[in-house]
Amino acid sequence: MVFFRQLYAILNKELAVEWRTREAVSAMLVFGLLVLVIFNFAFDLQGVDIRVLGPGILWIAFCFSGILGLGRSFARERDKGSMEGMLLAPVDRGAIFLGKALANFLFILVMEAVTLPLFVVLFNVPLEWFPLVGYILLGTVGFSAIGTLLSAIAASTRMREVMLPVLLFPVLVPLLVASVKITQGALQNLPFADYQGWFNLLVAYDAIFLTVAYLVFEFVVEE
Repeated sequence: MVFFRQLYAILNKELAVEWRTREAVSAMLVFGLLVLVIFNFAFDLQGVDIRVLGPGILWIAFCFSGILGLGRSFARERDKGSMEGMLLAPVDRGAIFLGKALANFLFILVMEAVTLPLFVVLFNVPLEWFPLVGYILLGTVGFSAIGTLLSAIAASTRMREVMLPVLLFPVLVPLLVASVKITQGALQNLPFADYQGWFNLLVAYDAIFLTVAYLVFEFVVEE
């Protein structure tokens, strides 16, 4: 119960700070909408099956917008020197990580909740919300977990805005490929068996990286 109270305190602090400043969510929303609008007007998609190209466009918006929010995850603590106070407090390091990761997950989820309907309107894509929403949530879990860990590493460097994408993109390749493939399968109403392998890869990625990030977070912040 102590662990969950600590987790709740960290999550509540993150949500309260974001509610006051609205820095991360507003930046993610603007960037996500901008990506969709640019793709919609910059490319002639007439005669092209958007259900083939759409998943790539959608996950580009999710990925780049999410990185903006992840970059702010530990920046405030590092800038104000409060990270040391958090680490000196009698709080489980795992609770700090999970609280931060869950907050990032919720922020990205808000961005996706606005971006996905706009994608449907701009590109006139007929879709079944189930199981597409579930697949997007599954991809977001791994994205938030590994992004939170690498954000803690990048925040301690001088060029953290540059270091986070450099560290994150190579690790995200399996997740992004699998997410695009299963999203494409959902948009095209393909049988689940046609993309089950990608689904299994995404589930394994989430489980492995969420566990690894939780276990190594203590050593990351202490360095």
